[in-house]
Amino acid sequence: MRQIILDTETTGLEPGQGHRVIEIGCVEMIDRRLTGNNFHQYLQPDREIDQGAIEVHGISNEFLAEKPRFRDLVADFMDYVRGGELIIHNAPFDVGFLNHELRLLDGSWPAIDECCSVIDTLVMAKRLHPGQRNSLDALCRRYDISNSHRELHGALLDAEILADVYLAMTGGQTALSLSDEGMENGGIPGEPLRRVDTDRPAITVIRASAEELALHHARLQAIDKASEGSCIWLQSEAEGSS
Repeated sequence: MRQIILDTETTGLEPGQGHRVIEIGCVEMIDRRLTGNNFHQYLQPDREIDQGAIEVHGISNEFLAEKPRFRDLVADFMDYVRGGELIIHNAPFDVGFLNHELRLLDGSWPAIDECCSVIDTLVMAKRLHPGQRNSLDALCRRYDISNSHRELHGALLDAEILADVYLAMTGGQTALSLSDEGMENGGIPGEPLRRVDTDRPAITVIRASAEELALHHARLQAIDKASEGSCIWLQSEAEGSS
């Protein structure tokens, strides 16, 4: 599976107010492994950046003066993302801005979410951690991911951090080997498979006494009475004896 972790920086908050994309950062991941095949580009927006936005990402109008425009690299960008699964934190923001940029062109480009599927990690985080803060910084703290080098927002930097967060959120093994080698060493290089010693003494099973069983049954009956006949343990016992 080819996944692309994507982030953008913009001149402001609303494309409907004429704000534009000024940085695109993408990190490629195939089968949950980062490939190093990233896409990163600063863009000349042909408008001033809001001061509030500059305070967030630190990108100045002067820095972007000689950068290419979105139309100059749209073909390369669309070729890069086409067919991939985009992973974005607060996807409506970035997708909305990218689609706005595409609409400003000659009309020959489809919407970004028409050529890529999209996973919103903010929605995922809210489902996993309801009622908690789920910003990228908050998720880094929750999953013990270092972001100490993130003094300002940056599209590529945030995409790299989000890749780590996404892998932590989705959890589990990142690779599964069913080869003979994997069966021999459990997938850990240099670590032999440790087998249980067959000469070890058998495990002693201590069964409940008749008195203990009677006390247990009396307790279940009390629970059944308090729950108006809803004690599932008594129901299970009845099913087992029938």
